[in-house]
Amino acid sequence: MKIESIELREIRMQLKSPFETSFGTTLNRRILLAEVVADGVRGWGEVTAGETPAYNSETTDTAWHVLSDFIAPKLIGKNLEKASDFPALVTPIRGHEMAKSGIENALWDIEAQSKGLPLWKLLGGTIEEIASGVSLGIRENPGSLVAKVEEELRSGYQRIKLKIKPGKDLEYVASVRKEFPKIRLSVDANSAYTLDDTAHLKKLDEYNLLMMEQPLSWDDIYAHSKLQAQIETAICLDECIHNTRQALTAIELKACRIINIKLGRVSGHTEARELQAVCHERNIPVWCGGMLESGIGRAHNIAMSTLPGFTLPGDVSASRRYWNEDIIEPAVEVTPKGTIQVPKSPGLGYVVKRELVDNLTVRRNKWSAQQAAH
Repeated sequence: MKIESIELREIRMQLKSPFETSFGTTLNRRILLAEVVADGVRGWGEVTAGETPAYNSETTDTAWHVLSDFIAPKLIGKNLEKASDFPALVTPIRGHEMAKSGIENALWDIEAQSKGLPLWKLLGGTIEEIASGVSLGIRENPGSLVAKVEEELRSGYQRIKLKIKPGKDLEYVASVRKEFPKIRLSVDANSAYTLDDTAHLKKLDEYNLLMMEQPLSWDDIYAHSKLQAQIETAICLDECIHNTRQALTAIELKACRIINIKLGRVSGHTEARELQAVCHERNIPVWCGGMLESGIGRAHNIAMSTLPGFTLPGDVSASRRYWNEDIIEPAVEVTPKGTIQVPKSPGLGYVVKRELVDNLTVRRNKWSAQQAAH
């Protein structure tokens, strides 16, 4: 496939309600979209970086810089045999996985369309209906959290994840578990604790949790191995797993029993496929984490979640949970039994609402092979 043009744009979207984690509250999203044309076929990818360097070191603005000054100029006019050739082209650029994934995933969309295949089939997916869970931000009190959990369970979601932080953890989890003793329940700390909190975190063992996600430092695998040895609840790693090598390290050190895969965090579909495969071989369940994506990122998450290693419900929820109007059609919907039907048409399987995207766009940058040749 010859890369004919790349268009990078920033859009602004407002969540239906604020989303609070241990590292801050988000309401207004600044989202980067990558639109790539190769051999006359148009593909879309989303950069899932946040507005601030709180989740990881990337931000909307660092991704714009890296894509504009390093990745797009390097890629334009190039000939690639397949989308999975892209990572080798950007190997000299260390880190910046989310920036890279925006372009790579658009190339996978193009390849799937060119071959007349749904993206999930090109990736090697085997699941035609994925299980959907939901991630709930920190609430003002346990009562309001219980009410929100009840609402989401009525919508059919198969797993409830509660964001926690010191001071808003045990009482909140206890209230939810008391009200709903049988549900699949997990917690996510987003690195809010240290090993000094081990005795406190061990109290969460009482609540029969599916997992405790990333309780300790965002870049420390070893400390998690020390904690996992002292608690019964399975630790799931998120922020500190950027590639397959780090996943293998975590598994060998027994730092976790579950791994969350986020497409942006691991640099795109190529690495995500490899990572889930090695986990699957070692009986380590994986699932798809969310980054408050628009419909384009959500569609890529759906495709990834069809791979055989994804055995736990992910954070891929309905569009209407987050947006008054999503930028794809049809909007992502969750069935009453808590599943998402995988689209059957070639590529992403959803149509991008270009007029809406244009209306939401606040800046753009474009490269064409024709201009580069002059």
